[in-house]
Amino acid sequence: MPVYKPASSPYYYSEFQLQGHRVHKSTKAKTKKEAELIERQWKAQIEEDVKRARITGNAPITLDVAAGHFWSDKGQYHVNSDTTWTDIQRLISHLGKDKRLDQLTDADVAALVTRRRSETRKGMKVTKDGDPVPTLSNATVNRSCTILLKAIFNHAMTLGNYLPKPPQWKKHMLKEPKERVRELDTHEAVALDRSVRDDYALWFEFARMTGLRRQETLIRWSDVNCFAKRITTKGKQGKDVHIPITPVVAAILKRCEGHHPIYVFTYICRRNLLGSSQVKGLRYPITPEGAKTQWRRLRQRAGVKNFRFHDIRHDVGTKLLRQTGNLKIVQRALNHSDIKTTTKYAHVHDHEVAEALTKLQNATTMPTTEQKASA
Repeated sequence: MPVYKPASSPYYYSEFQLQGHRVHKSTKAKTKKEAELIERQWKAQIEEDVKRARITGNAPITLDVAAGHFWSDKGQYHVNSDTTWTDIQRLISHLGKDKRLDQLTDADVAALVTRRRSETRKGMKVTKDGDPVPTLSNATVNRSCTILLKAIFNHAMTLGNYLPKPPQWKKHMLKEPKERVRELDTHEAVALDRSVRDDYALWFEFARMTGLRRQETLIRWSDVNCFAKRITTKGKQGKDVHIPITPVVAAILKRCEGHHPIYVFTYICRRNLLGSSQVKGLRYPITPEGAKTQWRRLRQRAGVKNFRFHDIRHDVGTKLLRQTGNLKIVQRALNHSDIKTTTKYAHVHDHEVAEALTKLQNATTMPTTEQKASA
């Protein structure tokens, strides 16, 4: 049937059936001539898709379908799978579930990044104190937009979908500040250890001794293999993370026995909250949000400034490298897939440079006249 304009809409609609495809939707055009042109373009696209499918055996794949495959095969196994799911839903909402990956352009990605850059954490405009909430960091925008969309796109290609020309992902990556490597000073370490809540102490000691990411520290007893002397849990992007059970780690695990049948690290409920099923005095597993909250409070009590939980990992990596001088050992200890990531720990402090220069200068200094005479 020809394009038509419903009484309830300012736009012309197209309705037709071609090559087994039924189309019935708005052209978003306000003139009949423009609507007919759009309809012809749609029909030409269907003819091209059918022809391509006969050659390649694959029909065009939409973002909604591609994201579903990615979630089933990879996304649901990410350590922060809830975040991955939220980010995927945001992509679909912004680009549209019917957006075809073979028609994804650089302009689409650029618009997506621009929109994301203007957003704030949890959509808040001001803090409780009335201060403006800053927009998202470049790192957050990269990971929730460009990197995720690229991963969905590449996964669709591995499944055999015909995607002739991907966007230029690199040019859409926002510049991120170089990650700093921060160590704990001795007095800071003592202050943290003294300030940690008793029921969180074993968890915090485990984090300090292993250098695991916060999410990776929340292990289950099923992750612990005492016979192999190894703990295996899930890390970034669902990859296995292996931690050797050293005597110190074994002692920590021993003290956690009997606290919970499934999770290793727990806390004691301190008060009955209205609407909560938790009972004061009983133990419950430490959750990701609970770990985040306790770390923030611990840092405040200890008075340690400019130190993130992830910096514990930097602290372990840096000191391990200084002790062993072996990058491969640090790479294995921190479960880095690429040793380039580990090289950031190969930094030196000013006092270390001074000590090295002093040793060199002492070894190469020319003898004085008095030294020559006494010789």
